[in-house]
Amino acid sequence: MRTEKDFLGLVSLADDCLYGAQTARAKENFALDYKRTNIHLVRALILVKKAAALSFAEIEKDNAAARNKYNAIDQACDTLLAGDADDMFVVDALQGGAGTSTHMNVNEVIANTALGILGAQAGRYDLIHPLDDVNRFQSTNDVYPTALRIASILLLRELSAECAALQEALQKKENQFERIKKLGRTELMDAVPITLGSAFGAYAQAIARDRWRLYKVEERLRQVNIGGAAVGLIENNDKTLHALKHRYSFLIIEKLRELSGIGLAAAEYPMDITQNNDVFVEVSGLLKALSVNLSKIAGDLRLMNSGPNGGLMEIKLAPMQAGSTIMPGKVNPVIPEMVMQCAIKAQANDYSITMAASRGEFELNAFLPLIADSLLESFTILKNACFIFRTKCIDTLEANEERCKALLDASCAFAASYVPTLGYDAVSDIVHEHHGDSNAIKASLPTEGEGRKP
Repeated sequence: MRTEKDFLGLVSLADDCLYGAQTARAKENFALDYKRTNIHLVRALILVKKAAALSFAEIEKDNAAARNKYNAIDQACDTLLAGDADDMFVVDALQGGAGTSTHMNVNEVIANTALGILGAQAGRYDLIHPLDDVNRFQSTNDVYPTALRIASILLLRELSAECAALQEALQKKENQFERIKKLGRTELMDAVPITLGSAFGAYAQAIARDRWRLYKVEERLRQVNIGGAAVGLIENNDKTLHALKHRYSFLIIEKLRELSGIGLAAAEYPMDITQNNDVFVEVSGLLKALSVNLSKIAGDLRLMNSGPNGGLMEIKLAPMQAGSTIMPGKVNPVIPEMVMQCAIKAQANDYSITMAASRGEFELNAFLPLIADSLLESFTILKNACFIFRTKCIDTLEANEERCKALLDASCAFAASYVPTLGYDAVSDIVHEHHGDSNAIKASLPTEGEGRKP
């Protein structure tokens, strides 16, 4: 066992434990048993730390001891980015302190991993310190929002790619079903004839809009406040230190661009980025819009698949698993139902993000951990839901052409086409006179010599 000391006293840790005293206290204080901080955020934080280490290695290129220290930190970040110590990031996702505990968890694990690379024992902070070295010129208030933006952009790109694939799958069904006529419905009631292909074409257009909206919003996530320290200001009375901080603030963004592959830019007004989180509300709103479309499409497919004998059964979803523990042979539309639940969860997360963003005071929002957890969760579940929806539902579903024809023929959907010739009231009277009996209505409508024929 090793012992670490902070201003609250002593903390005992296992010799091979990579986190330190602050993380241990946070683990105890926030023992919600909810879930750990999202690993995408953790890795984005490590990426920021790597960029900082590379920046200081360049700044201290004439100081061999400092350069070796930052090279070790750089190597430690690579080790952690590979996932070699994911079990050391132990702080609960929901925590007080605006993300400081997660940030310190990362600082301590990087420091102790770097010490191991140098052949030193964990806790030898006189050699590499979590704050003085790993966190040099940094603050939770610029590191955490920057990392969240990076994690969001990377997940946004993955989600956008899944939306593109889903759109393409829907368009294939549009072409495949373009000649299959079916009954169109409004308010669940018989309306007018359409094609099954046109229904899937409409779904594809909705997903195309979501894809475009996500593509456009990335540019607002690219502005970061890294280098702005606690409240977005880097002013310092010491002219030498002030110049050094300026050099660091330019270098770290340059390094982050290279490491992340994202066109990050220094915020024109870093204090704005530090205290205001409306961009995450905006992004979440677009995820909510996508979730609405996914839920609507999944709901329609669920209804069109209903049956096999007592429902619409206009399409056939591929059977995925047994649907009942008491009714033999029953198969449920489990994939659309999963998609709809993911959509509901994303919509609930959007509400959490809205509330958390509105609770910020003055120069900082203490509830950024809730925003981060909710937003990254929504990205992940919607991305995976789109993939599963496409591969296990859209790609595999089939049209029931005979059933589509039977329902269309049994309806009065054809009646609307007679309105221009006979007038609305006359057609309405014929429909009501025969109580919606399609055969009787057809027999009562004019022959081809007298007017239009069904």
